[in-house]
Amino acid sequence: MSTLKDDALYVVKAAVAQAHPRQTMRQALDDLRLYGGRLRVIAIGTAAWDMAEAAAGILGNRIECGLVITSYGGSRGALARMNVMEAGYPVPDVNSVRATDAAIALVQGLGVEDTVLMLISGGGSSLLEKPLIPLPLYATTMSALMHCGADIRQTNLIRKRLSAVKGGRFAKLCAPAGVLGLLLSDVMGDAPEVIASGPISPDPTTVQEAEGTLLRLLPDAPEVIRALMRRETPKALTNAETRVIGNVSLLVRSAAHALQRLGYETVVLSDRLSCDAAEAGRFLAAIALSHQQDNRSVAFLVGGQTAFCTADPAAGGRNMALALAAAPLLDGLRDTALFAAASDGLDGATDAAGGYVDHRTAGRLRAAGIEIPEALGNQGVLRALRATDGLLYTGPTGARVNDIAAVLIRR
Repeated sequence: MSTLKDDALYVVKAAVAQAHPRQTMRQALDDLRLYGGRLRVIAIGTAAWDMAEAAAGILGNRIECGLVITSYGGSRGALARMNVMEAGYPVPDVNSVRATDAAIALVQGLGVEDTVLMLISGGGSSLLEKPLIPLPLYATTMSALMHCGADIRQTNLIRKRLSAVKGGRFAKLCAPAGVLGLLLSDVMGDAPEVIASGPISPDPTTVQEAEGTLLRLLPDAPEVIRALMRRETPKALTNAETRVIGNVSLLVRSAAHALQRLGYETVVLSDRLSCDAAEAGRFLAAIALSHQQDNRSVAFLVGGQTAFCTADPAAGGRNMALALAAAPLLDGLRDTALFAAASDGLDGATDAAGGYVDHRTAGRLRAAGIEIPEALGNQGVLRALRATDGLLYTGPTGARVNDIAAVLIRR
């Protein structure tokens, strides 16, 4: 019989396989209407190489040429008729700007019958970037926003107006060619204007919102940045359309099917989880406590993206923190476990997808002299879970559609 950890890893891999670009791209391209002229492909994001590979395999020589912009280490080789470039993530660098210049050059001189197929995944905000201010000032501004507590909506609001390609501006650069966007969503709600900061989507935010947000968050911002807040972004695009082809809802449905195949009666609690990672872990563990008298195998499943504040992402990510926070409540519970994993296979800046804890984890940590609150508060989650064989490894998956977590009770 498989162990609970075997079950957890099976569910993660099965769910990711169904949300992978090789699956979602095939169906999307089968249903897609392409124009009759030239076809050029631009893929951006941490899943860009996999999306581009799928497109190349399906569309073949219909693609005239293309460009893939992915993170360092995200390329797995050459692709026919496509140039592959790697750039900075999660912070744009000079290679982000060079790659963006190459993307802009690729869409010049196209006609109304031509098509730009945009393949967009998470991470595109930094990988496709051409700031309207010097790059060092841009980087300083983004860092200041992060340290003053700006959320992703506020950051995007300002970032779009500092960019030559965000907030629908890249679609404008493609005109008069038509732009078709296939998007892997890593944001709650799947709003196209939020994914990768919406390079081919109209921006609904206003100048007043942008200027007011900047003044509240960075009141000492230089005038060159204030002036850009008063520059409007496109509010309508006649040459672009987008379609979300993969998201956390698909990931959760696939995970639920995998759990059912293993014999668990599965309850999906939410596919919009968005809260502190440790709070989520304790909540899921509390559910496990409430169902210890059940005489059937049951799983409680969530999807979304929690938050974990850490000064060192290499010391562990949000999914590890979620799992570790649950360990004290699971201590001694019979055949009960919890896991949490990132769909891209990389939790924080680590090579593990996430974490796993069960009824033995807390005891193992005590034996190792590791205190859970201290590990959560002092960037020790990776070390703690490594000491208990509590890390889940899938390797980089090429998918990026948020995270899943589940409580498993096997009877």
